[in-house]
Amino acid sequence: MTLQQIRDSDKQLLTPDEVAGALGMNPQSIRSQAQADPIKLGFPVIVVGTRTLIPRMAFLYFLEFGRPTGG
Repeated sequence: MTLQQIRDSDKQLLTPDEVAGALGMNPQSIRSQAQADPIKLGFPVIVVGTRTLIPRMAFLYFLEFGRPTGG
């Protein structure tokens, strides 16, 4: 998916295959990093078993503003 397609989507959760195009990354690299150390991705992920899901709105926030700061 392109960034515009992600913005226009009404899906709540995206897959690594869907966000890979917007990031210019291989979807398997996203899955592997989500399993190994999801914090390094910079955006929230949900990992259930071998399945990786990405909350769409949090992903868009990450692309627009970068990693959110705690506090």
